[in-house]
Amino acid sequence: MSKTNGHTNGNGNNSIIQVKDVVKNFKVGDGEVTILKGISFDVKPGEFVSVVGPSGNGKSTLLNMITGIDRPSAGQVVVTGREVHKMSENQLASWRGENVGIIFQFFQMLPALSLLQNVILPMDFANKYGPKERRERAMELLETVGLADQAEKLPSMVSGGQQQRAAIARALANDPPLLVADEPTGNLDTRTAGDVFELFSKLVDQGKTMIMVTHDKELAKRVPRVVEITNGKITRDEFVGGATWTGY
Repeated sequence: MSKTNGHTNGNGNNSIIQVKDVVKNFKVGDGEVTILKGISFDVKPGEFVSVVGPSGNGKSTLLNMITGIDRPSAGQVVVTGREVHKMSENQLASWRGENVGIIFQFFQMLPALSLLQNVILPMDFANKYGPKERRERAMELLETVGLADQAEKLPSMVSGGQQQRAAIARALANDPPLLVADEPTGNLDTRTAGDVFELFSKLVDQGKTMIMVTHDKELAKRVPRVVEITNGKITRDEFVGGATWTGY
C-alpha cells in the first residue's frame, strides 16, 4: 500500500481529520445532556492516535462524528477534505465506503457469509474493482491478516481474534486512507490484542491514518499520540511515544 497523500480542506489545513468546536447534545427525558463540549483537534495523514478516557465521557461519540454515523449539534467536522456534518445520508454512505474503514469491538461480521464474502462486500457496495479483482483483493487482504486458510469459513467457525482480523481486512477492502477503531481489542485476550495492535502499527507504517478508542492501558502506551477526553472535553493531547498514562 502506498503512502497516503494529505488532504487539504477549504481553509488550507493539511489534515485528514479536522474537528472544530464540536458540541453534541442528547435528549434525555424532558432534558438534554451534553456529551461533547466544544471539542477541537486535528489529525495529520499517517498519524496513529489513541483516544482514551473514562467510560461515558464521549470517546465513541467523537468517533461517530468523524465517521458520519452521527452529526454534531454544533461545530464542524472535516474529514478527507469533506464537511462530513453537511452531507446527506447517501453522500455519507458513498464517502464512507471510499475513505473510512471502521473496526468495531464486536466485529460486526455478517454471520451467513464466509470471511471472504464479508471482505468482498464493501467492494460490492462501493462498486469498486471488477468481480474477479474483488475476490483476488479479498484473498490478499485475508493473507495479510493471516487468514487465507480460513477464507471459506463462516464467522462462527473461527475465534474472536480471527473474526477481528477478518474485520480489519474488511475495513481495508476499498483501500481507505483512514481507519477508525472503537475498542477493537475489547473482546480479545492480551496476546491476541497485541497481535491486532501490531497489525495496526504496520498499516500506519504503510501510510494509513489510524484513530483508536481504547481502554487498554498497555496498548495505549504504545501509540505515538494520545488524546484524552474527560467530561466531554479534551484534557490531554500529546505525543507520548511510550509514556505512561492513568488508565481507566
